[in-house]
Amino acid sequence: MEDFAPDDRLGRAMIDPRVIDPRRELVPRADLSDAEVDEIVELMAALRAWHGAAARMSEASRRYMKLNENDMRALRFMIAAENAGQIATARAVAEHLHVSSAATTKMLDRLERGGHVVRKPHPVDRRAIALSVTPETRRAARESVGRVHARRFEVAAGLSSAERSIVTRFLRALAATEHPESGQDDPAGGDAAE
Repeated sequence: MEDFAPDDRLGRAMIDPRVIDPRRELVPRADLSDAEVDEIVELMAALRAWHGAAARMSEASRRYMKLNENDMRALRFMIAAENAGQIATARAVAEHLHVSSAATTKMLDRLERGGHVVRKPHPVDRRAIALSVTPETRRAARESVGRVHARRFEVAAGLSSAERSIVTRFLRALAATEHPESGQDDPAGGDAAE
């Protein structure tokens, strides 16, 4: 392996099954050579680095816009709805965020007071309110989240079609490890649909 800073070596050791599972009780690796285990550790270290970078970029965007994570998710949803020619409503935002209508109302009140969201009568459903993001907030989102997403898209565009297919299959399989093999819901109470 290459030379790394002490904290990087420790980080890699924490994901190396030869270190964390020396008796091979959790990680089956009898059919893998040391070189293959090194490759897998390198892949998992790259995933950890991506996860950390994604968290830092998301936090930077939230700080730039002075909003919390759910606020940002709601704004992205409303912008996407508008871009798709759809009308965002409080109910749709609540369903997207998996939060109660009361929590959604409180969040929308805060976003409206902050000059991020405008509420207008729905053009078709008199019982609903149409939500839209203000032009200023749309510009700020474009400058923060939009530019980061564009850089990520460029990285994916740099892969061949076959490479994208492999990465997609790998990431979907990795995401599926969240749920127990029995196929039952998470024992901690998480919703399988989230």
